[in-house]
Amino acid sequence: MNDALRAALYATGQTTESLAERIGVDPKTTMRWLNEGRVPYPRHRAAAAEALGKDIADIWPDTFRKKVPLWFRPWQEIEREAVSLRSYQCMVLPGLLQTERYAREVLAGGGLLPRGEVERHVATRLARQGILNQDDPPQFTAVIDESVLRRPVGGPATMHEQLTALVRACGAPHVRVHVVPSSVGAYAGLNGPFVLAQSPDHRLAGYLDNQLQGQVVSEADELAAILAAWEDVRGEALSHRQSVDLITEVAQTWT
Repeated sequence: MNDALRAALYATGQTTESLAERIGVDPKTTMRWLNEGRVPYPRHRAAAAEALGKDIADIWPDTFRKKVPLWFRPWQEIEREAVSLRSYQCMVLPGLLQTERYAREVLAGGGLLPRGEVERHVATRLARQGILNQDDPPQFTAVIDESVLRRPVGGPATMHEQLTALVRACGAPHVRVHVVPSSVGAYAGLNGPFVLAQSPDHRLAGYLDNQLQGQVVSEADELAAILAAWEDVRGEALSHRQSVDLITEVAQTWT
């Protein structure tokens, strides 16, 4: 039996039938999930975990571990334990805020991943998003370039869904999104994306992404450089409220 799923159902007072109703699947489907080795599709895993107030990795840990690339695992642990995350993206939305369709388009569009690997990476990305839905989530602040909102990743329907979901996410007290408007000229963000994580004991770690894999940064001088870049991009960005208004406005252009 999947004891983690069974325990989560018991703790929330739910049954496989009520869970099925909440996420829109047949009750026989959720009953099968109780069997060891039966793993839902990524979107159903995400919906079930959210309904049960758990991380996806808490309910299906082995599957999650197998889907995480070896080079990403050090950052995965840092990210999961962080009390705050500061993310800057100039090309796409942060992975923690991506919808399933948008994530699939981003991962497939580069042509670097074999077709069979795309779904594995999509599942990993969706599973990571559980940290924003847990009982004590990290404070998540994202700065994005306005061009991210206007790039037609997956087409109008995918972009409208993604930006609408982004506006909803911004309603959470622990999520803040700031947009650097296109009127800004050269600024530090043009040098590339990065993430800063702060641990419960106030230690900092950075993460840099590239075409092949990511790099965890912990040296003091490198962290100082990333912090300086963060101050620059944050200083050029709109306020959270202004950014939400802009995201809402751009979302309507994708209908």
